[in-house]
Amino acid sequence: MRFFTETTIVITCIIALAIVLTSWKVFESAESFTPQQPMESFYNLNAETIDGETFSFEGLKGKRVLIVNTASKCGYTGQYEDLEKLNQNTDSEDFVILGFPCNNFGGQEPGTSEDIASFCSKNYGVSFQMMDKVDVKGKTQHPVYQWLCNASSNGTSDNKVMWNFHKFLINENGELVSSLRSGVDPMDAQIINFAKRI
Repeated sequence: MRFFTETTIVITCIIALAIVLTSWKVFESAESFTPQQPMESFYNLNAETIDGETFSFEGLKGKRVLIVNTASKCGYTGQYEDLEKLNQNTDSEDFVILGFPCNNFGGQEPGTSEDIASFCSKNYGVSFQMMDKVDVKGKTQHPVYQWLCNASSNGTSDNKVMWNFHKFLINENGELVSSLRSGVDPMDAQIINFAKRI
């Protein structure tokens, strides 16, 4: 009986370790793509800002862009700090961060636009462009995320947003070049090099 109990404990520990390692890999993974001409132009997109203004992506021509889905009550919420640091340490004429709050994962962004704007300003001094709350998956997926997640639009890759703070990099030609999971820090060398065109 004791042998059975000890064997069960060992097997349970091995399974738990495998799950943890798999989860870590999922959230830390990053994919880079060879730039491809999109099937639908990135610059035809638009979205509403957190202040209710229409934001046309046409104004992003010639700039490198990081798009990230955000949440105020997530284990990754602290990434706002590094996103702002990245924003402050790069040339705004060359690199733009667009934050899209979403409530698709664990109900971790329940607030209104006003709540989110206040939270970002008060806690992290966010000065990069925050957008209105959107759905990043499902039947009501926002058109920006439809473009990011479908090769038939972006011309490069089918992607799936797995959690909050998933990051996408779009180069100065409007081509999707990277999909970075939540665990990839905004100050990761890959992102810094992209932002600074290194």
